[in-house]
Amino acid sequence: MKRIIIYLIIAALIIFGLIQLLPIGKNHVNPATVSEPNWDNTATRDLAVEHCFQCHSNETEWTWYSNIAPASWLIYSDVVNGRRSMNFSDWNNRPQSLDELVEVIQSGEMPPIQYWIFHPGSRLTPEQKQIFIDGLTKTINP
Repeated sequence: MKRIIIYLIIAALIIFGLIQLLPIGKNHVNPATVSEPNWDNTATRDLAVEHCFQCHSNETEWTWYSNIAPASWLIYSDVVNGRRSMNFSDWNNRPQSLDELVEVIQSGEMPPIQYWIFHPGSRLTPEQKQIFIDGLTKTINP
């Protein structure tokens, strides 16, 4: 039994090492900022930077573990999909409406669980949600 466990550990280490060779999730590019919203105030932007920019902007801070598979696969996918759904650095091409933004903020859908588990401070408090929603409303519909 002890021998089987040793073989399983060795096999797992070999597989872990081999998946590091896959180029998936390692293209950590931050394109230039095209356009940002005309923020209603700095508090709204600060909330967006603190709670949203990591996945919804071209200002992603790629952590050391974003280079280690399989975490790199999930992080890269989250950033690509986040930028595609709404990108504060390319505001002219935002596909989401104000109603959609308010809904994902109020529901707690953002940030997703795989992010806030490792970044507990990224979750908005009820007060922050309301301030952020009010600020986004004024930013989008001045």
